[in-house]
Amino acid sequence: MGQVIVKTGVKREAGYLYYVDKKGNLARVNMKRAGKPYKKKVEVLAKCGVKRATGMLYYVDKAGNVCCAKMARGGKKKKAAKKKPAKKAAKKKAGKKRK
Repeated sequence: MGQVIVKTGVKREAGYLYYVDKKGNLARVNMKRAGKPYKKKVEVLAKCGVKRATGMLYYVDKAGNVCCAKMARGGKKKKAAKKKPAKKAAKKKAGKKRK
């Protein structure tokens, strides 16, 4: 999908979120789980120094490499829905008058 920028080869472990931080380094943080205590402890795994470009998405692939791909913006336009004609109200029959 994307293009490999830096080959780091980091082994991924379950329970962690891997991402490229603001400085362009490969980092991880433990994911919050229901019913378990949560401490936000960021670990920098590799100093990559990636320079970010606008309109690009930076991520860590399955092999542990830092990759980038063009962000999908706008998406596909939806077709206009056809308007159904409004239902006419049924006329009520004149009932017998009560005395």
